[in-house]
Amino acid sequence: MKVLLDIKDNKAMHLLEAIKGLSYVKATTISNEKALLMEEIKEAVENLTLVRQGKLKARPAKELLNEL
Repeated sequence: MKVLLDIKDNKAMHLLEAIKGLSYVKATTISNEKALLMEEIKEAVENLTLVRQGKLKARPAKELLNEL
C-alpha cells in the first residue's frame, strides 16, 4: 500500500525518522511539484469516473482546445 502524507516541514524530519525505524516500511521523499502533480492526476481520474457514471458533464475536446 502506498500513502501520501502532507506534513509541515518543521515536523517532517521527526516523523520520517520514526517511520524509517520500522523494518516493514520503505519511506521516500518526493518534491512538492511531484506531490501536486499526483494530486491533480488523482482529481482528473475522479472527474473522469464521474463523467462515465453520468454524474458530471464533459466538454468536447474542441471546446477545450479553443480556450487555449
